[in-house]
Amino acid sequence: MDFAGAYTWINIRFLLEGLLLTLKVALVASLFSFIIGAVLGLIRYLKIPVLSVIVGAVIDIIRNLPLLLIIFFTYFALPQIGIRLTIFWSAVAALTIFESAMLSEIIRGGLNSIPIGQTEAGVSTGLTYGQTLWYIVIPQALRAMVPPIVSQIVSLIKDTSLATIITLPELTHHVRIVYGQNTNYVIPMFIMMGLLYWIVCYSLSRFSKKLEKVL
Repeated sequence: MDFAGAYTWINIRFLLEGLLLTLKVALVASLFSFIIGAVLGLIRYLKIPVLSVIVGAVIDIIRNLPLLLIIFFTYFALPQIGIRLTIFWSAVAALTIFESAMLSEIIRGGLNSIPIGQTEAGVSTGLTYGQTLWYIVIPQALRAMVPPIVSQIVSLIKDTSLATIITLPELTHHVRIVYGQNTNYVIPMFIMMGLLYWIVCYSLSRFSKKLEKVL
């Protein structure tokens, strides 16, 4: 093990560049996943005839597929039908597909946790069903949703490491490049990678707890 040689500024900067791309992929995928997941979760919550059943079936299929398979599909299979994505957008697309399915269930569960009486009370006061959802149900459900949503985003950040299989230059990929130059760097690099992931994920967890108190 050569900690001094492994932790040179050049190597640390190289890892931070990989971490920056990891966070960029996670941020973009999280935004898309939350928007799509919210729409899908709402569709299932509203129990729209036929559509809710179809959406539910698709979500169940995606949730039970390995994320690695979805990454392979977006990068290797989509070009076969004329859809060509860069490595970055292939990773974002795969993560978005998978996380949207996961978040949709969290959102649906959060909405279902609010007693039906809340909705009935809102409608009885003259609010439309949509207004009742927006002003009464969703604000209350949000408190229950925050911890699992943040937990899922933390998982998404860690799952970006799977994209190294398609040579996305994220943190794990950069770690492999560094220790590939010198096998004495393997343990120091794994320790540094674990530390960087821990800092990001722990910070998000702490933020989640503070946000939960505010809500």
